[in-house]
Amino acid sequence: MEIFKLISIDENSRKPKYKQIVDSIIYHISNGNLKIDDKIPSINMFSEEFYLSRDTVEKAYNILKERKIITSIRGKGYYITRTKLISKVNIFFLINKLSTYKMKIYNSFINSIGSTSHTDLHIYHCDETLFLNLLEKNLNAYDYFIIMPHFKTDDLNHVSFTPQTENVIKKIPKEKLLLLDNEKTTIDVDVIYQDFENDIYNALKVGHPKVSKYKKLFLVYPSKSLYPYPKRILHGFRKFCVEYKLDFDILDEIYDDIILKKGDLFITIEESDLVHLINRIREDEFELGKDIGVISYNDTPLKELLGITCISTDFKAMGETAADMILHKKKGKIKNPFNFIDRESV
Repeated sequence: MEIFKLISIDENSRKPKYKQIVDSIIYHISNGNLKIDDKIPSINMFSEEFYLSRDTVEKAYNILKERKIITSIRGKGYYITRTKLISKVNIFFLINKLSTYKMKIYNSFINSIGSTSHTDLHIYHCDETLFLNLLEKNLNAYDYFIIMPHFKTDDLNHVSFTPQTENVIKKIPKEKLLLLDNEKTTIDVDVIYQDFENDIYNALKVGHPKVSKYKKLFLVYPSKSLYPYPKRILHGFRKFCVEYKLDFDILDEIYDDIILKKGDLFITIEESDLVHLINRIREDEFELGKDIGVISYNDTPLKELLGITCISTDFKAMGETAADMILHKKKGKIKNPFNFIDRESV
């Protein structure tokens, strides 16, 4: 077969022979020597031609099949099925939910990574089963995996990892893996993380001169949200209030009949609570930022437009840092910036 003139196996190379087969076929696809629907040799023919074990060739073919580069047709043989993007670095980007700020991370990453890579975005909605299925299905199909781990339990509590999710993540070679947001794992891996407890604590410390003018602080923490939030946010809020001897309370939501009092300061996490709160402040004819203060968790362009004070990680920086780590093969655990963004609502 013509392909035998293209493939070369170096007996003296330290690279495993199955990897040489994979790389050689990909190389010849990328330069146009192999085209879509071209037939390639059977496993037996390949092993006989290059005096390789059948297991070696089968391992290479399985990798190519998992990456959807070749396919087998029963009774006919193996064929090239994918040629587009084959020469690019292919990245699997897995996030827990589709939100304005998660997309800001993704878009920042795409803008920074450049044109030599292709990134596929996947969303698992904090669902462990969907997460496991997506990863198991694609374990050998990508050059890099960027994963944001946030999961919900049956009773809608937040967990950073589960034993099952850690086990599947461990199947990814360390040099191909980058975690975002969470570092609370037993896996020794590169990560760009938020320190949820100390982030809110330190941000409120920065804003203390303004925060302290209010009589009572309320954190609106949705304990049974469809997309649950780390309880470390609660711990950091409590730590700040106790240290500065501030009266505080935790609410599940902004209730329809909530009683607002002059001197209240609310920290909201979900945008629905923020909208409901702003409407109630207007209905009761309080002045925002003077009678009642509002701080929102996680900044968005709309909050900036409306002048809402935020405490927020720098989502743009997280995406840029992720791209930089992949482009320059950097390693380590990097704390993402988290800021108190002072606007008119406090």
